Amino acid sequence: MAVVPIVSVAPGHAPGEGLRAQPLGDVDERLARFMRPGALTLASLPPLSLYVHLPWCLKKCPYCDFNSHAWRDDAGALPEARYVDALVRDLEASLPFVWGRRVHTVFIGGGTPSLFAPASIERLIAAIRARLPLEPGCEITLEANPGTFERERFHGYADAGVTRLSIGVQSFDDDKLRALGRVHDAAQARAAVEEAKAAFATFNLDLMYALPGQTLAESGADLAEALSFEPPHLSLYHLTIEPNTYFAKHPPAPVDDDVASAMLDQLVAGAATSGLERYEVSAFARVGHRARHNLNYWEFGDYLGIGAGAHGKISFAHRIVRQVRLRDPAAYLAGAEAGDAVALESEIPRAELPFEFMLNALRLKEGFEIARFSERTGLPLSTIERPLAAAERRGLVVRDLKHLRPTPLGFDFLNDLQQLFMPDGR
Repeated sequence: MAVVPIVSVAPGHAPGEGLRAQPLGDVDERLARFMRPGALTLASLPPLSLYVHLPWCLKKCPYCDFNSHAWRDDAGALPEARYVDALVRDLEASLPFVWGRRVHTVFIGGGTPSLFAPASIERLIAAIRARLPLEPGCEITLEANPGTFERERFHGYADAGVTRLSIGVQSFDDDKLRALGRVHDAAQARAAVEEAKAAFATFNLDLMYALPGQTLAESGADLAEALSFEPPHLSLYHLTIEPNTYFAKHPPAPVDDDVASAMLDQLVAGAATSGLERYEVSAFARVGHRARHNLNYWEFGDYLGIGAGAHGKISFAHRIVRQVRLRDPAAYLAGAEAGDAVALESEIPRAELPFEFMLNALRLKEGFEIARFSERTGLPLSTIERPLAAAERRGLVVRDLKHLRPTPLGFDFLNDLQQLFMPDGR
């Protein structure tokens, strides 16, 4: 499951869906607008990542609120070549906004990117390398689902230039997989993980808990099976009912909150026993295997997003800009081919920056260097002094002259901690 960075979107609004509020203007006009003096001053620009969205799945999962679209059997072949061409056009149109900046990580998410053949992924990565300077040892992650698994396919992605695989297992229990609407079964999940171990030096497993009808013993059995593969990285997610999903309209029976809490305690303890350190709310890793791309989100770094519905955050000397691509795949293809795939583009208001920074940075168990707040937002620390003091009084954070981190209590009540930094002070 992809980590989605938080963006400011009005309730009920689907970014990139429908007409633009106003013409964006040509590239020169937009760059001139972003480069002019403003209310912020960033002494340096943060690390830059690239996110690439491939929007199609074999089937839309009932809990999924990502921009994913089931590919119909009667729709013909997946338009891999055309979509890769559109991504390249989108990237080329975006280059003036990130000119001269090196890319630290690449994440190919979806949807189900493993629907695309290794040859298509190889062509995509080659096109990215030809147009952007990638850091030596750049982490390139691809999301994969066991339902699209074929023997040697993962080796093909490794040969194509992918360095890290993220596998959406979710469960090793056939009954729970059916309840989640997954297209794979437990045997396919096991085979996919074994193939990933053989093909990649580092990979991630996604596992969900608090599933419909799940018991504490069943959650523990899922974890035990996941840990038997000795994954370098593990992501654990509580099943959440999101708006505009099938489960929102037809919700399954929820797991009792106390049982779900016991599941999380069991999962965290089991991961720790196996050598996986919890470094973020949902992320666990062995030494040297933290997800660098996701860390850049949590540390309020920049990311260029290309592909249908992709979000981006790009910093300039005096402002930070959000971008959203056209959401519908057909509209995106047409827009990207015309060099005009951006649906929405807006400057993040100064008043919202503290909340957006803290919303991400406080997810990290180790917190962040205090100086990073000003480096990444262009704002003085005094901007958040009042909510910081309130968080300290409530025992939710601790800080010294260099570092700030959530306490165990703050980590357990993260939503309450984050809300202290909302623009209206609530």
